[in-house]
Amino acid sequence: MQRLIYQHYHQNLAMPREQLEVLKALDVAKTQLYHFTAIVIAGMGFFTDAYDLFSISVVTKLLGRIYYPPQHNKPGVLPAGVSSAITGVALVGTLFGQLFFGWLGDKLGRKKVYGITLLLMIICSIASGLSLGHSARGVMATLCFFRFWLGFGIGGDYPLSATIMSEYANKKTRGSFIAAVFAMQGFGILTGGIVALIVSAAFEKDGDPILTTPARADYVWRIILMFGAIPAAMTYYWRMKMPETARYTALIAKNAKQAAEDMAKVLHVEFDPEEAKLEKITQEPSQQYTLFSREFLHRHGLHLLGTATCWFLLDISFYSQNLFQKNIFSAIHWLKPSSSYTAIREVHQIARAQTLIALCGTVPGYWFTVFFIDRIGRFTIQLMGFTFMTVFMFALGIPFTYWLNHKAGFLILYALTFFFANFGPNATTFIVPAEIFPARLRSTCHGISAAAGKAGAIVGAFGFLYASEARHQNSNPPPDSGYHTGIGVPDTLIVLGFVSLLGIGFTFLVPEPLGKSLEELSGENEDDISEDSPPGKQSSFHHTIPV
Repeated sequence: MQRLIYQHYHQNLAMPREQLEVLKALDVAKTQLYHFTAIVIAGMGFFTDAYDLFSISVVTKLLGRIYYPPQHNKPGVLPAGVSSAITGVALVGTLFGQLFFGWLGDKLGRKKVYGITLLLMIICSIASGLSLGHSARGVMATLCFFRFWLGFGIGGDYPLSATIMSEYANKKTRGSFIAAVFAMQGFGILTGGIVALIVSAAFEKDGDPILTTPARADYVWRIILMFGAIPAAMTYYWRMKMPETARYTALIAKNAKQAAEDMAKVLHVEFDPEEAKLEKITQEPSQQYTLFSREFLHRHGLHLLGTATCWFLLDISFYSQNLFQKNIFSAIHWLKPSSSYTAIREVHQIARAQTLIALCGTVPGYWFTVFFIDRIGRFTIQLMGFTFMTVFMFALGIPFTYWLNHKAGFLILYALTFFFANFGPNATTFIVPAEIFPARLRSTCHGISAAAGKAGAIVGAFGFLYASEARHQNSNPPPDSGYHTGIGVPDTLIVLGFVSLLGIGFTFLVPEPLGKSLEELSGENEDDISEDSPPGKQSSFHHTIPV
């Protein structure tokens, strides 16, 4: 079979030097118990992240029914601005948290700030459910306040969890381990739907009026939101017991003795601290340049542009799909109009639909990535994911009126877009930034890339969702047109198809980390760096694509 080879040349490097023994041991270590312990500890943070971010979409219609009066024989709804704020404010907090804690993780250490993020998530999950006020506006404002800080804590979990897992893992299965941490997000989304199903079923009573919302419905959304504190609280102790990563302790804190002692406890092998070697390594030019330097721009500028842009484009699509789900389900008449359900029953129906999509498309996609990423590589998975997302979005959006009478086919293709988002760029955009940047900038660069992603999510929440709610509240198009949910479900799907198409192009800026150590990828194991190095000392990343 012919193959098209895409070569992305980057920095000029000198000959590689010998690595610290403790880091070399981590790179070649067999899979051990501490790997799985780290996956669970870091992964439970992501379980909570996903639960908290996506559970809000299950209860937004209930909030409208409780706090806003019925109009024209229809249940109350949240104003468009309020709905977008409640949905999007956590994403804004997440963006700032990713930037702040990403930077702090490189300055103070991964472990020192790891517990702070979890405490924020626990406290603000509970506080969100306890949101009070003398009026609807007061309750919504309080809820938005606490969800902002909840998002701030969630944001810190992205760069810290990814960096910790990448620095603990061996180079042979590093991708699978980081993907397994991220895959817990799928279980968080699934659990959000299941909890909503259980809580709504527990509070539902036969004979409830459709337009009048019972007082007990106020407990439903509060319990659903507060449940997110439980998994985070369960792992706080173990998160605090984790030792700092050897790469931070040695390469950034420059404490070779402590790094050797910490990893001796983890790997059950004694290490020579190699203090003289570490002192020589940390004086190399490859250990000196900063984020805002010409050398960083020369060596990693295109990489950072690629990781940030791909994540931005992916999250426009991924979060729009998740937050827009209830509108899409209504558009194809899988969910009936709100006026057909009681308040609590509507929560149950929305949760059932989202749980089914998560079970059939979202969760399997994550675990396909875990299984295949160290076999076929990050680049191939990301390219494939963006490609299939583009195809399925166009296939759903362009002939949309056809799908109104073929709901099963629509739902299968729709689930496949989630499958290939997760067996694709939703996983790889999280993994690659934790591998390709220098240790002293790794958490910061991951935070920048993740924040770009959340900027895309905000575009989805405040853009698509706001336009959807505003048009829905201010117009009355024909019920079977497919356009009665805002800017139009067909329009949205087609736009998201073009967004995914752009992602294919920017994927070519991202290198393939498969089989390389973190120091090889970042250039930290090189004796010298210079833009004037002779051509013979140049290195390159190769992307090989079957055609």
